[in-house]
Amino acid sequence: MLVAGSKGVWPVVDRSDIAQAMIAAYNAQDVDTYVSYMTDTACEANYRGDVVREGKEGTRSGLAAAFARWPENHAEIVHTQAVGDFVVMREHVTRGPATDGSPLVDPFEVVAVYSFEGEKCSRVEFIR
Repeated sequence: MLVAGSKGVWPVVDRSDIAQAMIAAYNAQDVDTYVSYMTDTACEANYRGDVVREGKEGTRSGLAAAFARWPENHAEIVHTQAVGDFVVMREHVTRGPATDGSPLVDPFEVVAVYSFEGEKCSRVEFIR
């Protein structure tokens, strides 16, 4: 969408659409599309804590490993709210059986905070 103002026309980025597209790619287990929405230095981290996937390539390899372990992994968006450069999503996650024979992970709720730099996600933090 474009918005006209007194100093010209500029694009308006709907970051919630981008975050939702990231979840669609996540659910399709399409790591390449997922990371295409991220900056090169983006990361995924525990909220105010340790980084669990560093950079676009670290995110790609970490998600590929998770999807190999839980091929039925799925995140359902329960609620989305955009505030400035942030999108906050409440997600319901199910893993399904693991390929390595480890115990079944109970479904869980997570709040994910997506931070944006322009049209790219620079950080995702998980509150669980």
